[in-house]
Amino acid sequence: MNRIKVGMADYKVAVAPDILMTIGLGSCVGITLYDPVLKIGGMAHIMLPCSAHYSNNFNKAKFADTAIEILLKELIEMGAVTRRLVSKIAGGARMFEIRSTDERMKIGERNVEAATKVLESKGIPIVAKDVGGTYGRTIELNLEDGSLLVKTIGHGEKIL
Repeated sequence: MNRIKVGMADYKVAVAPDILMTIGLGSCVGITLYDPVLKIGGMAHIMLPCSAHYSNNFNKAKFADTAIEILLKELIEMGAVTRRLVSKIAGGARMFEIRSTDERMKIGERNVEAATKVLESKGIPIVAKDVGGTYGRTIELNLEDGSLLVKTIGHGEKIL
């Protein structure tokens, strides 16, 4: 079993018994896709909701819309079936108190909304999530059973 690290604005796909993990999810969102029949999955660590709002959008893993697309494409190439895929997401925290009514400043919330919208458009259900709050998270996707371990500082651990 390998523990495969997914960096910020990065994604990876793997097969059981490997574990995909990412650390430092603040306003960023960890998006996982899992095919329980083939025991394959992917994880993306997205930073921003939508690539269309940025001219410097060459890194597809940085944005919810394009990261989900590339994850899905690679998993299908590995044999995954879209209708079997399930998703779990974590992150999207408000790490700093911002005294602004500007919706653009609510990056965590917008990242969660964007990920949810894209997954719904693909017909991929979000079966579990741990989002929001004011604290960071580290997540580990166990490809043997699809469980998602969420570790936090000061808020303990939980398995989704």
